[in-house]
Amino acid sequence: MPYLVLVALALGAAVGYRRLARPIEPDPAARAALAEAVAAVDRELAANLELSALFDQTKQPVILENGAFSRHRTTIERVAPERYPAVADLYSRMVETEAAMERRGPANSLKPADRAIVEAWEGDARSAQRALRGALDARPVSGPRAAIARLRGSRPRG
Repeated sequence: MPYLVLVALALGAAVGYRRLARPIEPDPAARAALAEAVAAVDRELAANLELSALFDQTKQPVILENGAFSRHRTTIERVAPERYPAVADLYSRMVETEAAMERRGPANSLKPADRAIVEAWEGDARSAQRALRGALDARPVSGPRAAIARLRGSRPRG
């Protein structure tokens, strides 16, 4: 008799875990908002990279765009919080990058420190683009992470 109770308990625990551990699909509305935000910011970063390439060729300062990020900042912060800090840091360094483009040395040359600032920003912009695109590839959470999230009553991220 005790053996039957243990088997019933084990079977009940297995069924309960299977139910708790099933995949948690991302919220469709949040996913659509994130896709729109990522597309807009990705286009804006691509345009800024084109402008910085123009600067590399002509040595004329450019003004970088930041309107799309300003509009979609809250969506990215809410739906993809693990990607947000890198993108926010990139946009916060835009003013410094534009100032580095405007400073000139003798014969309209660019100081090595200013060139390093511009090149670092360009590299970080490419990294931010990849990170944002990666946010759209998030798979449904399943297994122990899904079970823990359901027990806590929350939705897991990433």
